[in-house]
Amino acid sequence: MDPFFVSTLVVALAEIGDKTQLLAIILATRFKRPVPIILGILVATLANHALAATAGFLISGITAAHWFGYAVGASFVAMALWTLVPDKADDLIEQPARLGVFLTTTIAFFLVEMGDKTQVATVALAARYHSIWHVAAGTTLGMMLANVPAVYLGEAATKIVPMSLVRIGAASLFVIIGVWTLLQTAGILS
Repeated sequence: MDPFFVSTLVVALAEIGDKTQLLAIILATRFKRPVPIILGILVATLANHALAATAGFLISGITAAHWFGYAVGASFVAMALWTLVPDKADDLIEQPARLGVFLTTTIAFFLVEMGDKTQVATVALAARYHSIWHVAAGTTLGMMLANVPAVYLGEAATKIVPMSLVRIGAASLFVIIGVWTLLQTAGILS
């Protein structure tokens, strides 16, 4: 499986209905300035996911033990379960606008993405594929594919496709990658 494509698909699906997408909708509704919001999302995601992919890559290099493959596979299965739990806009911290739209968006996105399922997925994908560049680029593209329409369409973007179907699709993809990784670690697949 291609790390760039898989990373893009996994994060684009996992991001739909995620708290950072809800943040994009809130910022778009509040500021009504899509370009600086989109640029802020891009910068925050590039920084956050480059760090996450680097961490995943380094962890996989340091932890060369056979059990690490099982841990990565199990983490994808755990991500599948986490994906099924919907995020709520109430969980978001209101960010002050005194920094301007771009900086407010950049800082808010970077902080809200910390420990989020798409960041954890980026760490796991980089550990799985041993590639910082392909994973960070793919997960960033996935974030942009999910968030740019949210910025332009606002709340209507979340009503296009039923969220339950999106969550099930994303969870299924995480399970497939997890099982694939577990089977490769066990030597059943090459």
